[in-house]
Amino acid sequence: MGGLRTNDQVGSAQPVTLEHVSKSFGGGVLTVRDVNLTIGGGEFFTLLGPSGCGKTTTLRMIAGFYYPTSGRILFGDRDVTYVPPNDRNIGMVFQNYALFPHMTVFENVAFGLRVRKVAGEEIRRRVAEALAQVRLEGMEQRRIDQLSGGQQQRVALARALVIRPALLLLDEPLSNLDAKLRDETRTEIRRLQTESSITAVYVTHDQAEAMAISDRIAVMEGGVVHQVGSPQDIYHRPATRFVATFIGKSNLLEGKLVAADGGTGTVELPGSGRIQVDLSRRNPQVSTAVGSPVVLTVRPEGMQVVPEPGGPNVLSGRVLAAEFSGAYTEYVVAAGEARLIASVADRYGEVRRQGDPIHLYIPPERVYLVE
Repeated sequence: MGGLRTNDQVGSAQPVTLEHVSKSFGGGVLTVRDVNLTIGGGEFFTLLGPSGCGKTTTLRMIAGFYYPTSGRILFGDRDVTYVPPNDRNIGMVFQNYALFPHMTVFENVAFGLRVRKVAGEEIRRRVAEALAQVRLEGMEQRRIDQLSGGQQQRVALARALVIRPALLLLDEPLSNLDAKLRDETRTEIRRLQTESSITAVYVTHDQAEAMAISDRIAVMEGGVVHQVGSPQDIYHRPATRFVATFIGKSNLLEGKLVAADGGTGTVELPGSGRIQVDLSRRNPQVSTAVGSPVVLTVRPEGMQVVPEPGGPNVLSGRVLAAEFSGAYTEYVVAAGEARLIASVADRYGEVRRQGDPIHLYIPPERVYLVE
């Protein structure tokens, strides 16, 4: 497969900064509220959240399609808050691809170069290299309606990259593809971004997609950024109840801190029992004063089935449902007032069924104090 030569790399890795950025479309309602982000040069950064959370509006402000109601946007040291899109040196990949159906693959990829008045021989060379990068060599004269959805997406990527932008913006680029093609295409997007060392800002509502592809993620809800961090940070150390429940599955347990001795605390879960926790595994806002209410999060795979009740950090209950998935069995368990989900590595012959007693051990290092 061909590749961009060293002196032909896509535009320099452009850092991006959003300072107190808000956006209202009228009526005083803020779609985006006081967003502060610093995106490193060459980073693959994802805006993640449910529909209507403000992630696409934020991306469109970075692109220049919308101007902020307040705040600043910087590319490096350059203030681009009110700079039009065509002066920002960005490449954009849209959810619907936005290809020209009456043009060939070559003409679609070459379009941005022609607008920039690049010479004909240079256009041919750069289009050929871009199509090689997305593995579409030999398809230059195909019409867009002769391509599959995955091929159209790769044409859109080639068109964005061929202009050598300083910043690549991707708005839900995989949402129109089937599951297998989504996985393949996201791998290709990550490969292209890594090879070109370009800064990429990616928008999705798909948590698994964001976790697989990103260097860092900003989780948004209601126009507010709840947390920015690596996929591992966000999964294992969620900053809010929303992040804990939106990213994967999580058990949220409400209780009271009844003892604290050095770095170890004891939390009483009403009607369920007591568990010991590592007090260093908490959000800074969580109080460690005895008597404080706390909310714990435990991922389903953080629990272990043990043969006997009693002992530290063991909660006993009954199986409400059991779902076998091959490598794991997922149990829904009633343990006093708590409802727990536990994903347990399958061991042949040890599956518990609805109504069976079950005892779950929660290691202190798998507990995180969210609130």
